[in-house]
Amino acid sequence: MSTAGKSASNIMSTNLGELELRVLETLWKRPHLEARQVREALGEDRAPSLSTVQSTLERLYRKAYVDRLKQGHAYSYHASVSRGRLLGRILGDVIQLLHDGKMETILSSFVHAAADLDEKSLDNLEQLIREKRKQQEEER
Repeated sequence: MSTAGKSASNIMSTNLGELELRVLETLWKRPHLEARQVREALGEDRAPSLSTVQSTLERLYRKAYVDRLKQGHAYSYHASVSRGRLLGRILGDVIQLLHDGKMETILSSFVHAAADLDEKSLDNLEQLIREKRKQQEEER
């Protein structure tokens, strides 16, 4: 798959700002928070204004990264995408942007990144590969 004629902004659909990522991190740790609670959880030293947090939550809601439930006069928010799924989307976007059409490029890059993993992580990776192969065999 070639990326000729595609711009990074067209491909990077998961483009999230630092505050959006911090808010998602907060909601992964403590779901079902109101904007005020999200602001408090961000920490006093780095917490933006309440209106900035509310705007950020609204953007994340429009991008379908969070869901909300009306409770009285305020919304309660929770992440609608898991950390793993978001990471998968981001990696998929990067692969789509940089892929040269050869699977070896992706695998080679992954192996280079995996070289820095500890033994336990490498064992977990091997287990995931075994499980995926077993799943594919069962689907045949």
